[in-house]
Amino acid sequence: MEISIIIPVYNKAEYISGCFESLLMQDFESFEIVAVDDGSTDGSGALCDKAAEKDARIRVIHTENGGVTAARRRGVDTAEGKYIVFVDADDELLPGALKTLHHAITGHEADEVIATFCTQGGIHSPIVHEGWQRDTDSMLRAVVTGKNRFPVLWAVIFRKEILSGCLDTPREIIEGEDLLMQAKVLMKQPRVWFVGDCVYRYQLGLPNSRKHTLERARLYDELLKETLKPKWEAMQSAYVLHQLKECERFIIEGQSEVKNRYYRQAIGELPEDIPHYNRIVWALPPVIAVHLIRFYKTIIRMKQHKL
Repeated sequence: MEISIIIPVYNKAEYISGCFESLLMQDFESFEIVAVDDGSTDGSGALCDKAAEKDARIRVIHTENGGVTAARRRGVDTAEGKYIVFVDADDELLPGALKTLHHAITGHEADEVIATFCTQGGIHSPIVHEGWQRDTDSMLRAVVTGKNRFPVLWAVIFRKEILSGCLDTPREIIEGEDLLMQAKVLMKQPRVWFVGDCVYRYQLGLPNSRKHTLERARLYDELLKETLKPKWEAMQSAYVLHQLKECERFIIEGQSEVKNRYYRQAIGELPEDIPHYNRIVWALPPVIAVHLIRFYKTIIRMKQHKL
């Protein structure tokens, strides 16, 4: 078996059939689909079972709800393929995706291959690199600071072994778990190959009930700091920039008290290479900083829309 496609499924009855259809139509022979029903309550699990009855390439695992990372880990643990591709239950692989990814990872003996994706509206992610990206530390900094313009989980194929120990994020982390997984992979200094092909369709704009809380932010900080510990001297500034951006998010969400409750003491003195914008926002009172943050985010969105 060459490729195992891992799909965490939680209450995606409206989308799962379309997801399966896109996978089963791939022009690639040696693959399996491992759908992990993470305690769905909307009939998603039954739909997965029905699909598995019709096609032997689909295996279904039913578990109690444990969160998306646990579901992905369970899928990887039971995967029979040499390589792993993650697909969310409301997304799709584009035609030829598996052949493109497999050709790249085997042809270049890479640990992971990163392609590009598009949204259901036709917006494409940019081609950031092509070929080898040997400076995995720069990739790691981009992931830590949220400045990565390349996919970290969708539109990526991994050598199965490189994922060992990278899918242990606790279920309390319901946002950014994909970034943390990729950070752990990059800490291993993998061989990364980029291709410009668009292989994945992402369903943009679906509602979610995620709530940004200080408790979750602090836990994420602890996990991220522990992950970066072996390269702390090189990654400290990136870690602090991550914290500054999280603080800005709290401010714009109307939770400015979090700055004094946590971030002032947690961050302390800013490293010298922190960008001027972040320094200014950090120095301003939240009631003033919020206007600058909103203006900056508007500019960023306008630039991204032009890509």
